[in-house]
Amino acid sequence: PVPTISWRRADGKQIPRKARRHRSSGLLEIPNFQQEDAGPYECVAENVRGKNVARGQLTFYAQPSWTQRISDVRAALEERVAWECRASGRPKPSYRWLKDGEPLLPQGRVQLEQGSLTIPNVSLSDAGMYQCVAENRHGVIFASAELSVIAIGPDFSKTLLKKLTLVKVGGEVIIECKPKASPRPTYSWKKGKDILRENER
Repeated sequence: PVPTISWRRADGKQIPRKARRHRSSGLLEIPNFQQEDAGPYECVAENVRGKNVARGQLTFYAQPSWTQRISDVRAALEERVAWECRASGRPKPSYRWLKDGEPLLPQGRVQLEQGSLTIPNVSLSDAGMYQCVAENRHGVIFASAELSVIAIGPDFSKTLLKKLTLVKVGGEVIIECKPKASPRPTYSWKKGKDILRENER
C-alpha cells in the first residue's frame, strides 16, 4: 500500500514549528532557515509491509557580517593605537588587514592577530587608510578607518637646559638641546637677542 511519510530529527531535537509539510508529507519546507535549524533529518516511509528511512544533514552557512567595526583614530606620536574588528558567519570568518590598499603584514612595531591590529608606538609613517577584511567561502566584507598621526611642535618640557658656571677660563661647555618634536626640527642658537654663528670657538 501507499506508505505514510513522517519526518523527525535524528539527534532527538524537535523539528521547528515553522516547518511545513506538503504533498502528503513527502516534502518538508523550513522557511527562514537559521543555525538552530541545522542538523540531521530523517524521512520515514512506512506501510504494513515495513518501513524505510532516508537521512540527510542540513548545514547552516552564512557570509560574514560585521558585529564590530573599526573607526577613525587621531593619535599623537608614540601613542598606542589598537583596532579590533569582529564578524559573524559560517564557517567562522578569517581576517586580514590592508594599509592604503596594500596587504599589511606583521612587522616590527605592527602586531596583527585575527581581527586585532596594534601599533605600540605610532610614527608619522603609520598614518594612512586601513581596512579590516573578514572572509569565508561565502563572501568577503571590508571595514575602513583612517589613522591620522598628529605632529608635535618642539616641546622643551622634558629637556633640561642647565645653567653652567665656568670654573676655569678656557674650559669647554656643552649645552644639549633635545626637544620632543616631529618632524625633526631645525635648530638655531641665540645669546641674548643675538643669533650665534659657528666660528673657531
